[in-house]
Formats: sequence, structure tokens, C-alpha cells
Amino acid sequence: MIQLTEEQKMVQQLAREFAQNEIAPRAAELDETGEFPLDNMQKMGELGLLGVPFSEDYGGAGLDTLSFALVLEELGAACGSTALSVAAHASLCCTPIYLFGNEEQKQNYLPDLLTGKKLGSFCLTEPLAGSDAASMQTRAARDGDEYVINGSKIFITNAGYADVFVLFAKTDPEKGRDGISAFIVEKGMPGFHVGKKEDKMGLRGSDTRQISIEGLRVPRENLLGTENDGFKIALATLDGGRVGIGAMSVGLARAAMETAVRYAKERVAFGRPIADFQAIRWYIADMATQIDAARLLVWRSAILRDSGKPYTKEAAMAKLFASEMAMRAADRAIQILGGYGYIRDYPVERIFRDTKLMEIGEGTSEIQRLVISREVLKEIQ
Repeated sequence: MIQLTEEQKMVQQLAREFAQNEIAPRAAELDETGEFPLDNMQKMGELGLLGVPFSEDYGGAGLDTLSFALVLEELGAACGSTALSVAAHASLCCTPIYLFGNEEQKQNYLPDLLTGKKLGSFCLTEPLAGSDAASMQTRAARDGDEYVINGSKIFITNAGYADVFVLFAKTDPEKGRDGISAFIVEKGMPGFHVGKKEDKMGLRGSDTRQISIEGLRVPRENLLGTENDGFKIALATLDGGRVGIGAMSVGLARAAMETAVRYAKERVAFGRPIADFQAIRWYIADMATQIDAARLLVWRSAILRDSGKPYTKEAAMAKLFASEMAMRAADRAIQILGGYGYIRDYPVERIFRDTKLMEIGEGTSEIQRLVISREVLKEIQ
């Protein structure tokens, strides 16, 4: 059994209290209106929840990946939209700058990002390059001390509110995946255009937009890492992001189960609470067991990352199992609530819609199976 430290328990409790008191009461409203939770994002920055796994040298909390997974589970249990916004900001924007940026870049960008004064975004996916990121068409050409970038991105989380973007483009197209570079782009740079907000099935309070890039000039000092190392940066970033998606999935599943359990205790059919019936109890038993199993997979991958050990396979396992488990849990919760589960007066309908993206974002379930099988095939001789 993994024992949490007192520090980890404290950040978990802080996240739970904020999530239940400030985030959960507005979750249905955000889903209905599509409003971005900017105020709560800023409050979480002030509380230190956006900078949990980053060094205090840059304004972070100086904790670990497991602590951040605990935070994302609590946020996911309260509001999937808010949890995704935090994960995209911290895991996908702050992490590559923290891991691959030079000292000047870290000092320039991380303090404001980690304290919520600015928000971040990650620009990888394109209309014709989703799972096959190496097929991206966005190009960056050297022109003196600048790179001139042209292309487009799609499904970019936080795009309408972000101040800092980690953008990927091909600097040497003939090299394929080995010719991709990463850049730090700031809001308002000429040639960087943020499009309309997407009208999504779920996670409607999370801001998702297209981006068009036309003659964008980025200073050479905004190159993240070294030229043509962008694909490695993207993969390393997504490994960590998958731990976060797994944690969010656990939170969503937990919220679905807790709603179903409360309803089953109160709903009377055939003269007794439906929680007395074996069919309902088996649904609950399966949900509880699978939530615990997913949480342990997430925690294992987080601990491996914090230990500096390889965790690509374990992160993919955690993301795959937790996301698919959460969909099953949401489905079973709706079944327990029956007709009530299908209407918006109860949260399980929203949880079901929110959870679907967990099987798609940051690598589909199919991609996770490719990653896992590749690693297993390398291990077994």
C-alpha cells in the first residue's frame, strides 16, 4: 500500500476543500454557459495549486508529481472542465519550459505561470496531424535571428485565455519527426491568430480553439531546447500529461460513483432502497474496485516519474485503464439513476460527456495500446 506523506495529505485536503467549496457549485453552470473559470484559475494560482510539482525557485510549491495527481483527482471530482484547464496549463505548458528551457526562459515565464498571473497552452495537434504528430504541416524557417512560422493548430486547450504557448513546428521537414522544434510564443505576437471557441460535447467550460499562424516571427531565444528536438520534448511532455489525465479520470469516476451511491440509498423501489438489490450492489462493487485499481496505476506512474525512472509504459497504462474505467463508471452511474441519470438535473449526465475526452486527449486509447505493447515487446526477449 502506498502511504501518502503528511505534506501530500495536506495538499490533497487543500485541493479537496477548494474544489468542493469553490469549483463544484459552479460546474453545472460552466457546462451550460461554456464560461471559462478564469477567476478560479487565478485563485488556484494564489493558493499554489498550479505550481505544485515545480521548484520554489520559480514560484512553484516544490512538491512532486504524486501531489499534483492528488490535486487533479480532486479537481476532476468537482468539475472536469476546470481540471482539464489546470492540466493543460501545468502539465503541457509549464512542464516543457521547466524541463527543457534554459535559465533565462525559466525565469522569464515560469514565475507568472506557476502563480496564475498568466495562463499557458500547448500547440501540437493539427487538422491533418493528431495521433500522427510527426506529419504536422506547420513550418518554421530561420531568417537571421528569428524563425518565421506558418501553419495551423486545432483543438488547443486554454487558447483563448493563454498568455504563453508552447508551439511545435517543422524546422527540417525532410527529417520527419527528427526535424520538429518547439518554440515559446507569447499572446499578441503578430501573425499568431486565435480562432473561435469550439462548441464541444463535454468539458464545455474548458476553452478549446483553432490557431492560425501566418508569418509569425519568433526570436531565436524563444527556441525551446535545441533545434529539431521538438518531438522528444513533445513525447516527454505527453508522458507526464498522461499521469494527469489518469488522475482526472479517477476523479470523474469517483464523482459518478458517489452520486450513484447516494441515489441508490434514497431511491425506493418495490418497497426498499435500490441499494439493497444485488444488481445495484454489483455495479457499485465493480466501480469501487476499478477506481481503486486506476488510482494505484496513476500513483505508480507518478512515483516512477518522481524517482527519475522510466515511466512511459506505466503512464500509458494509467491513462488507458483510468480513462476507460471512468467511462464504464459513468455509464453504470447513469444506469443506476435510470431516467434521472439522463437529464441535466443530476451530474452523471455531465460526467459522462466530460469523461469521453479522457479516452481521446493526450493520446487516444489506441495510441496508448501501441505505446504499451511496444514497451512490453522491448522488455521480453
